[in-house]
Amino acid sequence: MIHDTIAAIATPLGEGSIAVIRVSGQDAIPNVEQVFKSRTRLTEAATHTVHYGFIQDPESLEKVDEVLVTVMRAPRSFTMEDVVEIGCHGGLVSVKKVLDLLLSKGIRLAEPGEFTKRAFLNGRIDLSQAEAVIDLIRSKSDRAYKIAMKQAEGSLSQQIKQLRQQLVELMAHIEVNIDYPEHDVEEMTSAFIVDKSREAIAKIDELLKTAEQGKIIREGIVTAIVGRPNVGKSSLLNALAQENRAIVTDIPGTTRDVIEEYVTINGIPLKLLDTAGIRETSDVVEQIGVEKSRSALSDADLILLVLNAGEELNDDELQLLEQLKDRQVIVIVNKIDLPRKLDIGRLSSFLDEERIVMMSVQENRGMEELEKAISAIFFSGRLESNDATYVSNVRHIHLLKEAKASLREAMMAAEQFVPIDMIQIDVRNSWEQLGEIIGDSVGESLIDQIFSQFCLGK
Repeated sequence: MIHDTIAAIATPLGEGSIAVIRVSGQDAIPNVEQVFKSRTRLTEAATHTVHYGFIQDPESLEKVDEVLVTVMRAPRSFTMEDVVEIGCHGGLVSVKKVLDLLLSKGIRLAEPGEFTKRAFLNGRIDLSQAEAVIDLIRSKSDRAYKIAMKQAEGSLSQQIKQLRQQLVELMAHIEVNIDYPEHDVEEMTSAFIVDKSREAIAKIDELLKTAEQGKIIREGIVTAIVGRPNVGKSSLLNALAQENRAIVTDIPGTTRDVIEEYVTINGIPLKLLDTAGIRETSDVVEQIGVEKSRSALSDADLILLVLNAGEELNDDELQLLEQLKDRQVIVIVNKIDLPRKLDIGRLSSFLDEERIVMMSVQENRGMEELEKAISAIFFSGRLESNDATYVSNVRHIHLLKEAKASLREAMMAAEQFVPIDMIQIDVRNSWEQLGEIIGDSVGESLIDQIFSQFCLGK
């Protein structure tokens, strides 16, 4: 049981209409009552009620702020502890003064993610649901939010628990054969172990099938916009972002650094990197920009190579096309409103026609075709159903792969007629690896590491 009481600011710092300070712990209600002046005694207040009053220093009797206080009694709260939320006026000074006053009354400042950690430790949510909370906060698209919401509701947890139950039943059968070989129980043959392991592997594969899409939706596609100077890279960034994010001029070499912007296309978040034009230059600053462009190029999941329809391919572009043959690349032939000099047929020797998009960013032509081309690369032209349980967390993907590998070891051992007590080790390893996803078999250091990624007050 956790005995101390914690507090933190639960809303972003800065000016705003309101700010919320959250307090949780067995002494949350009496501790807040020490500094809350109202007609209502918080210790006598019913759960889930809101009370008007003032935060007041009990020693100097100075009124610090006019507030609304919400009382939520255990176990009907996010942490399953007594929780008090204080709605203050938004502002750095007022919120800090209220928090400082609370901390002077025996309340401890919460660590990052400690409220969610308490919800996990008190059994309200499992570890995968807790991790989904941070995904909700960080989601960059509607689809990413929906995936995180389903996981927070326990869609992944339920499937993992069902898988583990299957393995428990398999281990129980093995144990019976180990402990009571003389009894005529259901025969634990090698074929039986293989069949049950294969069933579990098939279910793991179903989850892993969504992993690539889920990871992309969760983290976004790192997309580098490259090309030589003045082909329309910055104009493309501005068009995708629907704002003037990058400077656009007729002067080549305007972009000297990598500009980042998040956009969403067909529910897919893209982290766009507008890079400096790649060319040989004697300008020292531009040289640094070109080197950064090459670095962004190597790290990108998707490359948008922009060419000028009004100019022939030069040696730098031909070299880039050759370098990018084995990468996920879409060639954008921009400025199709100009008289065409670029040989489209020459591009076809480097990549499929589906990867070539004709555009005029200035006239807003070709944007829909670009969106379709991006979807086709990463989602075979479509996304899975909204009802699918996506596995998007890298830790979960790694553990699922480990659990699958352990089951394959068990299958191979059974096929080679290895003693069943040895096979039991592999099955148990798989069961424990799946347990790490939901927090049933996980070390304290990993729990601390996961929750340290949360923001303060969550």
